[in-house]
Amino acid sequence: MRSRILNPHRASLIRGSVLVLVSLGTAYLLSGFPTNRATPLLIVPAFVAIIGGADTFRCMRKRQWDLFQAGVLLCLYMDLLAICLILFLLFYPYMLWLTSQ
Repeated sequence: MRSRILNPHRASLIRGSVLVLVSLGTAYLLSGFPTNRATPLLIVPAFVAIIGGADTFRCMRKRQWDLFQAGVLLCLYMDLLAICLILFLLFYPYMLWLTSQ
């Protein structure tokens, strides 16, 4: 019997949030943040975070508005913030015109 969290055919709020947060931590470790070295390997955590955000979006209900919807919306905002941070870590080392003096 499969667990509800591991079944990809069912929407899971925990699975989506864990995917996004683990990919954020992985992207932070891969980028070596204070030195910001350029690495194209950050594409993988960005892709996994987008998949996690889509899985979180699958938990939205369309019939009624309740507190569960508000919680899912807050999780979607967290996912969007994490995806933007991962994309910043990916693209910032390549933007040399921002750092020129």
